[in-house]
Amino acid sequence: MCKHILNAQVAIRSPCCRKWFDCAECHLEQEDHPLLQSFDMTFACKKCKKCFRKDAREFEESDEYCPHCDNHFVLEAKIAKPSLQVEGEDVRIDSRMLKDDRMRGEEQRSIFDVKDAPNRLG
Repeated sequence: MCKHILNAQVAIRSPCCRKWFDCAECHLEQEDHPLLQSFDMTFACKKCKKCFRKDAREFEESDEYCPHCDNHFVLEAKIAKPSLQVEGEDVRIDSRMLKDDRMRGEEQRSIFDVKDAPNRLG
């Protein structure tokens, strides 16, 4: 599963080390050599699990589909975007991070103020 391109439909075999990768960035992270550029590309469809070759110099619109199952593998890439989220314990165990709007401050619970009572009694 590629963490760079979320909707990768095929795996690509690198011509330099003959290993399968989902994208060029995955190759860059896992290997210590640069990716060898080649026009003859070998793909493995993730839908039907069959391999096929394509020549990048003669790439037409009909070449955007797997020849075995017609899976459209040339798509606009969905790239993972960083997001800021708060992670905590399970809410059922520790709910200190949640704010309940139904709970009011101590001063708003009653019309009789306990802290001010000695001054009013006299």
